[in-house]
Amino acid sequence: MHADSQERFRILSLNPKPAWAEVWHLRKILIPRRSITGRLLTGQVWRRYDGRRWIYKKFTEYTD
Repeated sequence: MHADSQERFRILSLNPKPAWAEVWHLRKILIPRRSITGRLLTGQVWRRYDGRRWIYKKFTEYTD
């Protein structure tokens, strides 16, 4: 019975992320930000919200 009540509490306490939080957005930034790897980034970057903070990835342009 104790495990069942814990399971109900866990299910009720889940907060689903908004749809936009699971998608990478292309942004232009002027103030340098730290990337996932710890490097400083400026200009166009990929940005995503992980539930606590924004995380950034370097944008590299590709051609066909």
